[in-house]
Amino acid sequence: MRAPLRAWLLTAALLCGCGGSAAGPDPQSPEPASPVQLCTKLISYWAEQDLTGGKWAGLDWEQKGLSNEQYALYSDIVQAARAEQRRHGTDAALAWLRHRSAERCKAANGATGSSENWRPPT
Repeated sequence: MRAPLRAWLLTAALLCGCGGSAAGPDPQSPEPASPVQLCTKLISYWAEQDLTGGKWAGLDWEQKGLSNEQYALYSDIVQAARAEQRRHGTDAALAWLRHRSAERCKAANGATGSSENWRPPT
């Protein structure tokens, strides 16, 4: 299976909740997730995987389904969250990265503009 297809399938599984995380959209919500919500969920999920040594932590940005701009945000957030983890523990770092992911994705309006392979949610 080609890497872009694998990345798309993995991202789709995460967003629909098939990955066993809170990364999927609310099934009660009639509205599709916005680019800001998708950015927040993707970055939070992958940063949590990195901090906790999750099974999928070693994937690259394309396999994670991130745009170039989202990957830059993710990298900054993971680096700062690791410092928070050293100072205050994993739980504090996870709470911090969730909050910071939401802030940064909102400020960047979903951080989708820099990737040629990004497509809006359908």
